[in-house]
Amino acid sequence: MPVKRKAAAEPAEEFDSLEDLNAAIAAMKPLVPGATQAVLGEGPEGAAIAFVGEQPGDQEDRQGRPFVGPAGLLLDRAMKDAGIDRHRVYVTNAVKHFKFEQRGKRRIHQKPTAGEVRHYRWWLQKELDFVDPAIVVALGATAVLALAGKAIPIMRSRGESVFDGRRGYITVHPSALLRIPEEEGRQQAYEDFVADMKRVRALSRQSKTA
Repeated sequence: MPVKRKAAAEPAEEFDSLEDLNAAIAAMKPLVPGATQAVLGEGPEGAAIAFVGEQPGDQEDRQGRPFVGPAGLLLDRAMKDAGIDRHRVYVTNAVKHFKFEQRGKRRIHQKPTAGEVRHYRWWLQKELDFVDPAIVVALGATAVLALAGKAIPIMRSRGESVFDGRRGYITVHPSALLRIPEEEGRQQAYEDFVADMKRVRALSRQSKTA
């Protein structure tokens, strides 16, 4: 009979609450040096929607809160345009520490490796167990890798999905919209992103009444 292997960061102890889990994550040493602190998820347990991003950025690392930088502000705007109240959803990241390259005074974001995503995957799964959302939204490829356990093309799979038995939805990370140079293309991408948010809102309501 095959033996189930633990994720790289899975601890031996059990956790009875999200607060206990977060305390353990906060005490965990970053895989890569430099991060100021672990950036934990934010929002109420029992939230209908949970958004999962890639990793904290520069502002998130400094403030200790998820999605407070430029991408976070864009996500807030899209949620508002779609009728989603950020205070009633849960937001977190697949990787809990900021990975960067120092260039002068600037800290430039670096994408986590698949191994780094696996290292944090157990923590993310446990976190979502405690929150127990009706739908989990994967924002970008790293979030999809963490939630699905494998790489999935974003644009081909954009829309409804299932992650380990959880109802899910795949869309782009808001930072991808910020990198579009042309105003027209950026506006169209934003409208598509808001359409995703509206669909997520509708699906979360369906799940609550099912």
